Amino acid sequence: MSRKWLSVACLVVAVVLLVGVVPVGAAPSQGDVVHVVQRGETLYSIARRYSVGMWDIARANGLTNPNRIYVGQRLVIPGTAPAGSTGGQVYIVRAGDTLYRIALRYKLDVWTIARANGITNLNRIYVGQRLVIPGTAPAPTRSRPVCHRSLRPT
Repeated sequence: MSRKWLSVACLVVAVVLLVGVVPVGAAPSQGDVVHVVQRGETLYSIARRYSVGMWDIARANGLTNPNRIYVGQRLVIPGTAPAGSTGGQVYIVRAGDTLYRIALRYKLDVWTIARANGITNLNRIYVGQRLVIPGTAPAPTRSRPVCHRSLRPT
């Protein structure tokens, strides 16, 4: 009789573990990306790649244990758009700039700019770096006025 209860308990534990791994309601919506887990990836590395919180990915995929992902698993990455489709003005970092000062200039949170550019260390920006400033209109392209002078001497 005790072996029967032991096998029932093992079955219950197995079902609970499987339910923690199987995504529940992980259907992508507009603006979401589906990522297929590759060998060597962790939920943390995937979150950094897409500049999304690790727990946001776990929540969107019904993961109760973020350490339990497997190769070939399809994960919905919430709130991301395909690369290159994010709009925004491009700011080129100058000498003396800090991410904090840039954020103040555009009235944004520092982490908003950091996430949009894949920056994990707020103190690591460099002169000449191109930063996308989310939520701003791209800077208009300046065209040079055309002179309509004749090259022939008069």
